[in-house]
Amino acid sequence: MPIDRVRRKLVNGFACTAVSAAMLPCCHGRAALAAAGLEFKLRKIADGVFAFRGVDAMMSAANQGAISNLGVVVGTDAVAVIDSGGSLIEANAFIAAIGKITARPVRYLINTHMHPDHIFGNAAFREIGATIVGHRNLPRALEARGAFYLQSFREQIGDALMKGVEIIPPTMLVDDRLQLDLGGRVLELQAWKAAHTDNDLTVFDSATHTLFAGDLVFIGSLPTLDGSLLGWLRQMDALAAIGAVRAVPGHGPVPADWPEALTAERRYLEVLARDIRKAIVDGTPLSEAVKTAGASERGNWHMFDDYNQRNATAAFAEVEWE
Repeated sequence: MPIDRVRRKLVNGFACTAVSAAMLPCCHGRAALAAAGLEFKLRKIADGVFAFRGVDAMMSAANQGAISNLGVVVGTDAVAVIDSGGSLIEANAFIAAIGKITARPVRYLINTHMHPDHIFGNAAFREIGATIVGHRNLPRALEARGAFYLQSFREQIGDALMKGVEIIPPTMLVDDRLQLDLGGRVLELQAWKAAHTDNDLTVFDSATHTLFAGDLVFIGSLPTLDGSLLGWLRQMDALAAIGAVRAVPGHGPVPADWPEALTAERRYLEVLARDIRKAIVDGTPLSEAVKTAGASERGNWHMFDDYNQRNATAAFAEVEWE
Protein backbone atom coordinates (compact mmCIF):
# COMPACT_ATOMS: atom_id res chain seq x y z
CA MET A 1 0.00 0.00 0.00
CA PRO A 2 1.49 3.44 -0.89
CA ILE A 3 2.80 5.34 2.12
CA ASP A 4 0.47 8.33 1.62
CA ARG A 5 -2.51 5.99 1.57
CA VAL A 6 -1.29 4.34 4.78
CA ARG A 7 -0.86 7.80 6.35
CA ARG A 8 -4.39 8.81 5.36
CA LYS A 9 -5.79 5.57 6.74
CA LEU A 10 -4.00 6.06 10.06
CA VAL A 11 -5.00 9.71 10.35
CA ASN A 12 -8.61 8.92 9.53
CA GLY A 13 -8.56 6.07 12.02
CA PHE A 14 -7.24 8.28 14.81
CA ALA A 15 -9.79 10.98 13.92
CA CYS A 16 -12.66 8.52 14.10
CA THR A 17 -11.37 7.21 17.43
CA ALA A 18 -11.12 10.74 18.82
CA VAL A 19 -14.58 11.66 17.63
CA SER A 20 -16.02 8.46 19.05
CA ALA A 21 -14.35 9.07 22.42
CA ALA A 22 -15.63 12.64 22.53
CA MET A 23 -19.16 11.57 21.68
CA LEU A 24 -19.24 8.54 23.97
CA PRO A 25 -21.10 10.15 26.89
CA CYS A 26 -23.75 11.52 24.54
CA CYS A 27 -24.08 8.23 22.71
CA HIS A 28 -24.31 6.45 26.06
CA GLY A 29 -27.08 8.82 27.09
CA ARG A 30 -29.11 8.06 23.96
CA ALA A 31 -28.52 4.32 24.29
CA ALA A 32 -29.51 4.30 27.95
CA LEU A 33 -32.71 6.20 27.27
CA ALA A 34 -33.51 3.89 24.35
CA ALA A 35 -32.94 0.85 26.55
CA ALA A 36 -35.51 2.27 28.96
CA GLY A 37 -37.99 2.59 26.11
CA LEU A 38 -37.58 6.37 25.95
CA GLU A 39 -36.53 8.60 23.10
CA PHE A 40 -34.91 11.99 23.59
CA LYS A 41 -36.46 14.01 20.82
CA LEU A 42 -36.42 17.78 20.48
CA ARG A 43 -39.54 19.21 18.90
CA LYS A 44 -39.38 22.49 17.00
CA ILE A 45 -42.12 24.72 18.40
CA ALA A 46 -41.10 28.07 16.85
CA ASP A 47 -38.28 29.50 14.74
CA GLY A 48 -35.06 28.52 16.52
CA VAL A 49 -36.97 27.22 19.56
CA PHE A 50 -37.12 23.55 20.55
CA ALA A 51 -38.53 21.59 23.47
CA PHE A 52 -38.40 18.12 24.99
CA ARG A 53 -41.42 16.78 26.84
CA GLY A 54 -40.78 14.70 29.93
CA VAL A 55 -42.98 11.81 30.99
CA ASP A 56 -45.85 12.35 33.43
CA ALA A 57 -44.45 10.39 36.37
CA MET A 58 -42.25 10.62 39.41
CA MET A 59 -38.50 10.21 38.84
CA SER A 60 -37.49 6.55 38.67
CA ALA A 61 -34.87 4.25 37.24
CA ALA A 62 -37.42 3.14 34.66
CA ASN A 63 -37.84 6.63 33.18
CA GLN A 64 -34.17 7.63 33.64
CA GLY A 65 -35.29 10.74 35.54
CA ALA A 66 -36.59 12.27 32.30
CA ILE A 67 -39.82 13.76 33.69
CA SER A 68 -39.41 17.52 33.22
CA ASN A 69 -39.78 19.58 30.06
CA LEU A 70 -36.55 21.06 28.70
CA GLY A 71 -35.87 23.77 26.13
CA VAL A 72 -33.40 25.11 23.59
CA VAL A 73 -33.20 28.53 21.96
CA VAL A 74 -30.77 29.05 19.08
CA GLY A 75 -29.34 32.47 18.21
CA THR A 76 -26.96 33.41 15.41
CA ASP A 77 -23.96 33.18 17.76
CA ALA A 78 -24.88 30.78 20.52
CA VAL A 79 -27.44 28.54 22.19
CA ALA A 80 -29.27 28.75 25.51
CA VAL A 81 -30.64 25.64 27.21
CA ILE A 82 -33.48 25.72 29.72
CA ASP A 83 -32.95 23.10 32.45
CA SER A 84 -30.64 20.11 32.26
CA GLY A 85 -32.84 17.16 33.19
CA GLY A 86 -32.92 14.54 35.91
CA SER A 87 -29.67 12.64 35.27
CA LEU A 88 -26.40 12.79 33.38
CA ILE A 89 -27.78 10.11 31.08
CA GLU A 90 -30.61 12.42 30.08
CA ALA A 91 -28.33 15.48 29.91
CA ASN A 92 -25.87 13.73 27.59
CA ALA A 93 -28.73 12.63 25.34
CA PHE A 94 -29.90 16.26 25.39
CA ILE A 95 -26.48 17.53 24.32
CA ALA A 96 -26.37 15.00 21.49
CA ALA A 97 -29.82 16.13 20.31
CA ILE A 98 -28.73 19.79 20.34
CA GLY A 99 -25.75 18.85 18.19
CA LYS A 100 -28.16 17.55 15.56
CA ILE A 101 -29.96 20.87 15.20
CA THR A 102 -27.06 23.33 15.41
CA ALA A 103 -23.27 23.53 15.54
CA ARG A 104 -23.38 26.73 17.59
CA PRO A 105 -21.99 26.49 21.14
CA VAL A 106 -24.18 26.17 24.19
CA ARG A 107 -23.30 29.42 25.98
CA TYR A 108 -25.90 29.31 28.77
CA LEU A 109 -27.70 26.71 30.84
CA ILE A 110 -30.64 28.36 32.61
CA ASN A 111 -31.96 26.57 35.69
CA THR A 112 -35.61 27.48 36.28
CA HIS A 113 -35.48 26.32 39.93
CA MET A 114 -33.88 23.90 42.36
CA HIS A 115 -35.69 20.59 41.91
CA PRO A 116 -33.62 17.54 40.89
CA ASP A 117 -35.55 16.72 37.71
CA HIS A 118 -34.46 20.12 36.38
CA ILE A 119 -30.83 20.36 37.65
CA PHE A 120 -29.32 16.88 38.02
CA GLY A 121 -27.82 17.11 34.51
CA ASN A 122 -25.90 20.34 35.22
CA ALA A 123 -22.47 18.67 35.28
CA ALA A 124 -22.78 17.62 31.63
CA PHE A 125 -23.33 21.22 30.56
CA ARG A 126 -20.54 22.49 32.75
CA GLU A 127 -18.24 20.08 30.93
CA ILE A 128 -19.05 21.69 27.57
CA GLY A 129 -18.37 25.18 28.94
CA ALA A 130 -21.89 26.53 29.49
CA THR A 131 -22.42 29.31 32.03
CA ILE A 132 -25.10 28.26 34.50
CA VAL A 133 -27.73 30.93 35.20
CA GLY A 134 -30.29 30.96 37.99
CA HIS A 135 -32.43 32.90 40.44
CA ARG A 136 -30.55 34.85 43.13
CA ASN A 137 -31.93 32.42 45.75
CA LEU A 138 -30.91 29.27 43.90
CA PRO A 139 -27.36 28.88 45.33
CA ARG A 140 -28.68 29.14 48.89
CA ALA A 141 -31.48 26.67 48.15
CA LEU A 142 -29.08 24.15 46.63
CA GLU A 143 -26.69 24.55 49.56
CA ALA A 144 -29.54 23.80 51.95
CA ARG A 145 -31.07 20.90 50.01
CA GLY A 146 -28.22 19.50 47.91
CA ALA A 147 -26.93 16.78 50.24
CA PHE A 148 -30.49 15.63 50.94
CA TYR A 149 -31.29 15.47 47.22
CA LEU A 150 -28.22 13.36 46.48
CA GLN A 151 -29.00 10.91 49.27
CA SER A 152 -32.76 10.62 48.85
CA PHE A 153 -32.73 10.32 45.07
CA ARG A 154 -29.98 7.72 45.19
CA GLU A 155 -32.42 5.65 47.22
CA GLN A 156 -35.29 6.50 44.86
CA ILE A 157 -33.72 6.01 41.44
CA GLY A 158 -30.60 3.94 42.16
CA ASP A 159 -26.82 4.29 42.07
CA ALA A 160 -26.49 3.79 38.33
CA LEU A 161 -28.67 6.76 37.43
CA MET A 162 -27.04 8.94 40.08
CA LYS A 163 -23.53 8.25 38.83
CA GLY A 164 -21.70 11.53 38.22
CA VAL A 165 -24.58 13.72 39.42
CA GLU A 166 -23.40 16.81 41.27
CA ILE A 167 -25.15 19.77 42.84
CA ILE A 168 -23.80 22.65 40.75
CA PRO A 169 -25.08 26.15 41.55
CA PRO A 170 -25.36 28.96 39.01
CA THR A 171 -22.52 31.44 38.60
CA MET A 172 -24.70 34.08 36.91
CA LEU A 173 -27.57 35.23 39.12
CA VAL A 174 -30.83 36.99 38.30
CA ASP A 175 -31.91 39.47 41.00
CA ASP A 176 -34.99 40.73 39.17
CA ARG A 177 -34.59 40.69 35.38
CA LEU A 178 -31.70 39.85 33.08
CA GLN A 179 -31.24 39.77 29.31
CA LEU A 180 -29.09 37.19 27.54
CA ASP A 181 -28.01 37.96 23.97
CA LEU A 182 -27.56 34.88 21.78
CA GLY A 183 -26.88 36.93 18.65
CA GLY A 184 -29.93 38.28 16.89
CA ARG A 185 -32.09 36.96 19.72
CA VAL A 186 -32.40 38.26 23.27
CA LEU A 187 -33.88 36.20 26.08
CA GLU A 188 -35.60 37.96 28.97
CA LEU A 189 -35.16 36.22 32.32
CA GLN A 190 -37.37 37.10 35.28
CA ALA A 191 -36.93 36.12 38.92
CA TRP A 192 -40.19 35.59 40.84
CA LYS A 193 -41.10 35.87 44.49
CA ALA A 194 -41.88 32.68 46.39
CA ALA A 195 -44.43 30.55 44.54
CA HIS A 196 -43.70 26.97 43.40
CA THR A 197 -40.35 27.49 45.18
CA ASP A 198 -38.57 30.62 46.39
CA ASN A 199 -36.23 30.47 43.37
CA ASP A 200 -38.49 30.31 40.30
CA LEU A 201 -37.18 31.80 37.06
CA THR A 202 -38.94 32.22 33.70
CA VAL A 203 -37.41 32.68 30.26
CA PHE A 204 -39.16 34.67 27.53
CA ASP A 205 -38.06 34.68 23.89
CA SER A 206 -39.55 37.92 22.56
CA ALA A 207 -38.61 37.04 18.96
CA THR A 208 -41.14 34.20 18.90
CA HIS A 209 -43.26 35.13 21.94
CA THR A 210 -42.38 31.82 23.59
CA LEU A 211 -42.34 31.50 27.39
CA PHE A 212 -40.40 28.82 29.23
CA ALA A 213 -42.32 28.84 32.50
CA GLY A 214 -40.55 26.14 34.47
CA ASP A 215 -42.66 24.74 37.29
CA LEU A 216 -44.64 27.92 37.68
CA VAL A 217 -46.89 26.12 35.19
CA PHE A 218 -48.09 22.52 35.40
CA ILE A 219 -50.50 21.00 32.88
CA GLY A 220 -51.96 17.57 33.56
CA SER A 221 -49.59 16.67 36.40
CA LEU A 222 -50.56 18.10 39.78
CA PRO A 223 -48.74 21.33 40.70
CA THR A 224 -46.37 20.76 43.62
CA LEU A 225 -45.92 23.34 46.35
CA ASP A 226 -42.46 23.97 47.78
CA GLY A 227 -42.70 27.72 48.26
CA SER A 228 -45.84 29.77 48.90
CA LEU A 229 -49.41 28.97 47.90
CA LEU A 230 -50.55 32.54 48.50
CA GLY A 231 -47.50 33.96 46.73
CA TRP A 232 -48.20 31.75 43.73
CA LEU A 233 -51.77 32.98 43.56
CA ARG A 234 -50.78 36.63 44.06
CA GLN A 235 -48.39 36.45 41.11
CA MET A 236 -50.74 34.59 38.77
CA ASP A 237 -52.02 37.77 37.07
CA ALA A 238 -48.50 39.07 36.47
CA LEU A 239 -47.51 35.71 35.02
CA ALA A 240 -50.57 35.67 32.75
CA ALA A 241 -49.73 39.20 31.55
CA ILE A 242 -46.47 38.10 29.91
CA GLY A 243 -46.89 38.70 26.19
CA ALA A 244 -46.40 35.12 25.07
CA VAL A 245 -48.50 33.22 22.56
CA ARG A 246 -47.15 29.82 23.55
CA ALA A 247 -45.56 28.36 26.66
CA VAL A 248 -43.44 25.41 27.66
CA PRO A 249 -44.68 24.34 31.11
CA GLY A 250 -42.40 22.56 33.53
CA HIS A 251 -44.59 19.48 33.10
CA GLY A 252 -47.24 18.70 30.53
CA PRO A 253 -47.90 19.10 26.79
CA VAL A 254 -45.65 21.37 24.73
CA PRO A 255 -46.30 23.88 23.46
CA ALA A 256 -49.35 25.18 25.30
CA ASP A 257 -51.47 28.20 24.39
CA TRP A 258 -50.83 31.24 26.57
CA PRO A 259 -52.26 32.35 28.96
CA GLU A 260 -54.82 29.53 28.74
CA ALA A 261 -52.12 27.20 30.07
CA LEU A 262 -52.67 28.70 33.52
CA THR A 263 -56.40 28.02 33.77
CA ALA A 264 -56.45 24.57 35.40
CA GLU A 265 -53.53 25.31 37.68
CA ARG A 266 -55.09 28.54 38.94
CA ARG A 267 -58.34 26.69 39.65
CA TYR A 268 -56.56 23.97 41.65
CA LEU A 269 -54.58 26.44 43.74
CA GLU A 270 -57.69 28.51 44.45
CA VAL A 271 -59.65 25.39 45.47
CA LEU A 272 -56.82 24.29 47.74
CA ALA A 273 -56.65 27.71 49.43
CA ARG A 274 -60.46 27.87 49.77
CA ASP A 275 -60.70 24.43 51.34
CA ILE A 276 -57.89 25.10 53.80
CA ARG A 277 -59.45 28.43 54.83
CA LYS A 278 -62.75 26.67 55.48
CA ALA A 279 -61.05 23.95 57.51
CA ILE A 280 -59.34 26.59 59.66
CA VAL A 281 -62.60 28.48 60.24
CA ASP A 282 -64.35 25.20 61.11
CA GLY A 283 -61.59 24.25 63.55
CA THR A 284 -60.66 21.12 61.58
CA PRO A 285 -57.25 19.85 62.72
CA LEU A 286 -54.41 19.74 60.22
CA SER A 287 -54.32 15.94 60.19
CA GLU A 288 -57.93 15.83 58.97
CA ALA A 289 -57.90 18.96 56.78
CA VAL A 290 -55.14 17.68 54.51
CA LYS A 291 -57.19 14.61 53.65
CA THR A 292 -60.02 16.64 52.13
CA ALA A 293 -58.47 19.93 50.97
CA GLY A 294 -58.49 20.05 47.20
CA ALA A 295 -60.24 16.66 46.95
CA SER A 296 -62.72 17.90 44.33
CA GLU A 297 -59.76 18.26 41.94
CA ARG A 298 -58.66 14.61 42.17
CA GLY A 299 -60.03 13.58 38.79
CA ASN A 300 -58.32 16.43 36.95
CA TRP A 301 -54.66 15.61 37.63
CA HIS A 302 -52.04 12.91 37.27
CA MET A 303 -50.29 12.01 40.56
CA PHE A 304 -52.92 13.76 42.66
CA ASP A 305 -52.63 11.22 45.47
CA ASP A 306 -48.84 11.48 45.42
CA TYR A 307 -48.72 15.21 46.07
CA ASN A 308 -52.00 16.79 47.16
CA GLN A 309 -51.75 16.05 50.88
CA ARG A 310 -48.19 17.30 50.89
CA ASN A 311 -49.35 20.50 49.18
CA ALA A 312 -52.12 20.93 51.74
CA THR A 313 -49.73 20.36 54.62
CA ALA A 314 -47.28 22.94 53.26
CA ALA A 315 -50.05 25.49 52.73
CA PHE A 316 -51.92 25.04 56.02
CA ALA A 317 -49.63 27.08 58.28
CA GLU A 318 -49.27 29.81 55.69
CA VAL A 319 -53.02 30.20 55.22
CA GLU A 320 -53.58 29.99 58.98
CA TRP A 321 -51.38 33.06 59.49
CA GLU A 322 -52.42 35.06 56.43
